[in-house]
Amino acid sequence: MTGSLVSPATRERVRGLATPIATALGRLGLTPNGLTLIGFLGTCVAAYAAANQRWLAAGILVLAFGIFDLFDGALARATGQTTKLGAFLDSTFDRAGEGIVYVGIAAGSAAAGFSAGPVLAGAALAASFMVSYTRAKSESLGFTSGTGMAAIGIAPREVRIAILTVGLLAAGSLDRLVTEPTFAPDGAMHVTTAGFALGASLGLITILATITTIQRILHVRAQSREG
Repeated sequence: MTGSLVSPATRERVRGLATPIATALGRLGLTPNGLTLIGFLGTCVAAYAAANQRWLAAGILVLAFGIFDLFDGALARATGQTTKLGAFLDSTFDRAGEGIVYVGIAAGSAAAGFSAGPVLAGAALAASFMVSYTRAKSESLGFTSGTGMAAIGIAPREVRIAILTVGLLAAGSLDRLVTEPTFAPDGAMHVTTAGFALGASLGLITILATITTIQRILHVRAQSREG
């Protein structure tokens, strides 16, 4: 299976829904690059919330600014302002924002005493970056040009954001990640349901992103043989 869980048709429908909102933001004087920067700053706020163990707020912000990320491209296409610089900035700030969120989660997990959290966050970050790297490198070499590579693999960015949002919202709704030593019968700290939910989402992202990377490698390999 090489198809994404988000089909090209679904992408087009979502873009169509985003266009009216994006153009309304444009009428307020915002530019596509301005929206890119706002989205990045919002993601930084989400990372700050996660670092301070405000998991519910972090989940809401990750979802909100994950959706907000649609608007810069939609505005650029609707107003004819698509540029190579804009595409570069959008991709760069997307990667930076994604990385910062995982760093925030790692910091918040460490502060909470959830020792597995930083490891899982680091693994999810590395696996996610490999998904982005395989797309960027393959396209720079002339494989699956345009946005075609986005349809290859089961866990593109949209899917990863959805999984992470569920994990953060669950963690925020289920109280602390680990028990306090005084409440545990053996005096030790144990992972709670909240910790399990956050850890499971990070683990799932790691697994699905790794599978996606492998799918993209195989896709490029097949294309190279056709050439």
